[in-house]
Amino acid sequence: MSVIRFWIPGLLFLLAGCGKSAAPRSPAASAHPLPPTPLVSQTEPGQPGGRFTIALPFSPKTLNPLQAGDGLSDNIIRLLHASLVNLNWLNQEPGPGLAESWSVEADQKTWTFKLRRGVFWSDGQPFNADDVLFTWNEVMYNPDINKGTYNVFRINGKNFEITKVDDYTVRVVTPEVFAPLLEFFGTVWILPKHALQDATRERRFLSAYDLRTSPQKIVGCGPFRVKQIDRGASILLERNPEYWMTDKQGRRLPYFDEVLFVFGNGRGSDAMMFVNGKSDAFEILRPELLDAFKEASVSTNAHFRIIELGIGSEREFFWFNQNTNSRPDGKPLVNPVKLKWFRNQKFRQAISCSIDRERMAREVYQGRAQAVYDFISTDNRKWNNPNVPRFAFDPAKARALLAEIGIQDRNNDGVLEDAEGNPLEITLVSNTGNPAREKAARMIQEDLKKIGIKLNYEAIEFETLRQRIDNTFDYEAALMGLGGGGIDPASQMNVLNSNEDLHQWFPLQKTPSTDWEARIDALMEAQMHTLDFAQRKKAFDEVQVILGEQAPMLYTVSPLTYAAIRSDIGNLRPSVLTPYRVTWNIEELYFKKQP
Repeated sequence: MSVIRFWIPGLLFLLAGCGKSAAPRSPAASAHPLPPTPLVSQTEPGQPGGRFTIALPFSPKTLNPLQAGDGLSDNIIRLLHASLVNLNWLNQEPGPGLAESWSVEADQKTWTFKLRRGVFWSDGQPFNADDVLFTWNEVMYNPDINKGTYNVFRINGKNFEITKVDDYTVRVVTPEVFAPLLEFFGTVWILPKHALQDATRERRFLSAYDLRTSPQKIVGCGPFRVKQIDRGASILLERNPEYWMTDKQGRRLPYFDEVLFVFGNGRGSDAMMFVNGKSDAFEILRPELLDAFKEASVSTNAHFRIIELGIGSEREFFWFNQNTNSRPDGKPLVNPVKLKWFRNQKFRQAISCSIDRERMAREVYQGRAQAVYDFISTDNRKWNNPNVPRFAFDPAKARALLAEIGIQDRNNDGVLEDAEGNPLEITLVSNTGNPAREKAARMIQEDLKKIGIKLNYEAIEFETLRQRIDNTFDYEAALMGLGGGGIDPASQMNVLNSNEDLHQWFPLQKTPSTDWEARIDALMEAQMHTLDFAQRKKAFDEVQVILGEQAPMLYTVSPLTYAAIRSDIGNLRPSVLTPYRVTWNIEELYFKKQP
C-alpha cells in the first residue's frame, strides 16, 4: 500500500519481447554553449569518465513518463527528463531546476516562474515557455493521456491556469491557494513540444517513447539521453551534451560518460548481478539480504560498501475495520458487537499497549528494525511532530484501559468479555508471501493472548486481501505495510481525508463518522490553503497528535533501510526519503578511480 506518488504507482511488470531498436545514436555533435546562468552543483568537483551500471530485476515497460506504471521504467526515465523545480532529498527543500527562480503574489495563488535561458533539449532544439505550456495544457490536462494524476492538479473541478508571459516566463494561477505547488506541480517532468506535439494531436502520445522508439527520437532535458535499446536485455544512456548543470569549476555535468541498465530474469536477479560485480548500485537492500551482502562486501574481491540510512517511510501497521455501512442485503459489514469495540478509542489504545514492538524488531527483523508509533517517519524532520502521544508496550495499562470500558475476564477463563458478556475474539487478515509479516502477525496473536484476547490469524493471497480491504470490506482487522508518498503532508491526503479510498479503517465516508475525523479533514484542508509554513506545521502537528491519541492505525515496526554502492564513488549523498537512495544525484557522482 502506498500514498500518492507522481508519474508512477510503483508496480513491477515483465515486458515480453526482445530485439534491438533502430541503430544507436551517432556520436554527439558539439553542444551549444552553457546557459548564461547554469545550475551549479555545490558538491566537490569530480572527474569525468566511465560507465556506471545499474541492474534491474526485469526489463522496464516504457520510457514514456505518463505510461510508466512500474518503478523500473521510472528508474530510467528520471535520468532523461528535468522539471522546473529540483527537490533536495537531504534538506527537503525545493531548489532551482529548469526554472532558475520563482515568486508568488500576495494572493498566494499567482506564481511566476522565470525559466533558465540558454537551455537546449538533448537533440539541440531550444527549450522555452512553449514546452511548459505544452506539458500542462496538452498533456497533463488531457484526461485521455494523463489517467493517473489528472485530478491531483485540479481544485474544485478547475485546472490551474498556465500562461506564457514571454519566452522565458510562465505564470501559474491556482483556483485556490495550493500549498504543495513547488513539490507537486514544480517537479513534474517537462516534455518537448517539438518532439511530442504531433503525437499528442494525433492521439499517439501513449505509444510515444516506447521501447521500439529510435533513441534519437527520445528527447529530454535530463543529464542523460538514450544511446541504444536492446529490448529485454539492456538500455544504454550517454551523457546529454546539452545538460545545463556544472560543477564549481564550470565543467558541464554529468561526470559519467554512460549509464547502462541491464535487466535480469526475475526478482532477486538484480541482487545477484550486483554482488557478482555486474552492477554498481543496489538502492533498496532489504534487511533479509543484509547478511549475504555483508559477507560479500568483505571478500577478497569486494567492490562495494553497504550504507545504513536508518528508518524510512516504510512501516508495518494494523487496524480495525470501523466501517458502519451495510452490505447490499442490509446486513452490517462488521459484526455490531465487534464494531462497538473497534470504534472505541480506549480499546484501540489498549491494543497498542499490548504489542511488544521492541520484541518484534529483535525477533522478526533480527534487530534491523525500530519500534514505531507515529504516522510520519522521524527521518522526515521537516514535518514529523516529536510530541505525539505514544501508547507503548504496557500490558497492565492495556488491561486498565479495557476495564474502563467494561472489558474484563468475568468468568476467570483467561478470555476477556465485554459488558454484555461477549468474549473478545477477533480475526486478523494479512497476505501470504511475506515471511516477516507472517511472523509479526503470530507475535501480535501471542501478545493479545497474554491480556485475554483471542486473535485468529488468516493469511490469504494478496489480491484476495486487497479485494476484501478495498472493495467488499469483509474483514475485522488487517495487517499491512505503508510506504511511499512525498515529503509534503499533501501527499498523505488520500490516507487522512475521511472521504478517500486509503482512509483504511473506514474509507470513502460521505461525511466524517467521528468528530476527530472531521477535525483531521478540516486541518488537512486548512494546511493545503496557506503558504505560511508555520501555520501548515501547526495544523499538521495537530493531525499527528489526533492520530496518536485515537490510534486508528497501530504502527508496529519500521525496517532499517540499507543501500549498497561501488566503493570508489564520489559525491555520494544518501537519502532515505527517495527510492533512489544513492543515485538520486547521479549527475554529481563520479569514479574516484577511473575504471
